[in-house]
Amino acid sequence: MARINKKTASTFTHEGAKSPNISPYLELRRTIMACLLWEDGFYESGVSVADRIHDLAHLISAQQLSELAIEARNTHHLRHAPLLLTRELARHKEVKGSTLVASTLQQVINRPDELAEFLALYWGGADRRKTKEKLTRQVKQGLAAAFTKFDEYQLAKYNRDNGIKLVDVLFMVHAKPKDQDQAELWKRLIEGKLAVPDTWEVRLSGGEDKGEVFTDLLKRNRIGYLAALRNLRNMQQTKVDKRLIADYLMQNKGISQILPFRFIAAARAVPAWEDIIEPAMLKATASMEKLPGKTIILVDRSGSMEAQLSSKSDLSRGDAAAALAVLLREVCEEVEVWWFTAGEKNSGYVWLAQTPPRRGFALAELLQPLNAGTDLGGAVKAMLAREYDRLIVLTDEQSSTDVPQPTSGQNYMINIANYRNGVGYGQWIHIDGFSESIIRFVHTLEAA
Repeated sequence: MARINKKTASTFTHEGAKSPNISPYLELRRTIMACLLWEDGFYESGVSVADRIHDLAHLISAQQLSELAIEARNTHHLRHAPLLLTRELARHKEVKGSTLVASTLQQVINRPDELAEFLALYWGGADRRKTKEKLTRQVKQGLAAAFTKFDEYQLAKYNRDNGIKLVDVLFMVHAKPKDQDQAELWKRLIEGKLAVPDTWEVRLSGGEDKGEVFTDLLKRNRIGYLAALRNLRNMQQTKVDKRLIADYLMQNKGISQILPFRFIAAARAVPAWEDIIEPAMLKATASMEKLPGKTIILVDRSGSMEAQLSSKSDLSRGDAAAALAVLLREVCEEVEVWWFTAGEKNSGYVWLAQTPPRRGFALAELLQPLNAGTDLGGAVKAMLAREYDRLIVLTDEQSSTDVPQPTSGQNYMINIANYRNGVGYGQWIHIDGFSESIIRFVHTLEAA
């Protein structure tokens, strides 16, 4: 997830601060681990980011590329970026004669629709009947192995009538079933006779009552955790029992796969139910061992943190940082939470303040972005003058001022964006991404 890096010659961030040149591996890592593919950021377009991924993928080893793809999918829960990395892996000069592509595909494909999504990336959106590029043997083997992971419910749920259908993939890769039961399942897929999936989408499209559908699925634990969060407003409007929803949110094992900011989105959709959403958000940290000593959490509230995570989302990079701050606050033995922005560029004025001792959604509200600059250097300088055991900075690293190097304690620069250059290298422990796995990483590193 991170490494301590030696300082090299300087480039610059988008705001003008000095940024050390880093290796292609580290540059690809910072681009990938917070990347929602094709989405424009505050400073860079989604297309330019995808082009950079393509270029950097061939400047590192095939093994490193594979490990990044697997980590991005299974630790950071990203979907499209890992598929693009694996597509570039299939082109890599080092994979000839190895099984690396096949094993990587098998590990990064966790939903049936990702089989077709990978092929769409493989052909660059071209009609597969017109392209001359054939599937390599390793790609076929990886997709075939991944196909065997899915049961009838999963196949039926994602058996969509898109450009590339699941049955198309099955025929193209010549997958072999694990046993007779799977052979019969695939026969039903080919014949269009899969059992109708018991999902809220299917049942609502069939005209069933919304409230009754959600009540039934919650009681039988047949709705995914993210789907439940996204449908809380529908459940409220159709008068689903709030106690039933609260029990589901607290008990369902799917909570471990949900990124922290999803709970913030749910609370914004249904503010009257914050009292059942917030405990679920905090539950992920309840069993974590506390980080000993004094921790300072410093959160970037500059204007660029207002950049949306995706064009379809009302959540920002600032929301991701705030959610991480909320979770980090819960696992620290002693903690101070600070925020910063800046005045006009090069004004020399930094807005820096400590938050009241709040937690949960109340803390997240205090950390929303402001329409101001990014004096990360000034804020970090002030924090380094304080006493602490651990400093954790949550930022997109686009500072207008040079950032000083720490000289004592554990110092983490957590980059929650995918911009090309950053400042958190040298003596900083640099971490890319915004999933709850960051907390586990800090525990692991400091326990070593």
